Amino acid sequence: MTVASHLQELRRKHDHLSDMVEQAQRSPASDALKIADLKKQKLRLKEEIARLSQA
Repeated sequence: MTVASHLQELRRKHDHLSDMVEQAQRSPASDALKIADLKKQKLRLKEEIARLSQA
């Protein structure tokens, strides 16, 4: 897997998590811990994307 394709996959996962967070925040029955976990996952992906982009 090339770095470019890996970055593309990470961005796709980040976008998917963004959609999940947005959907969970709209739901009145959403779990705050679940939302926090999704946001942490997004942050880890964002950091990985930034790290690979600079390499």
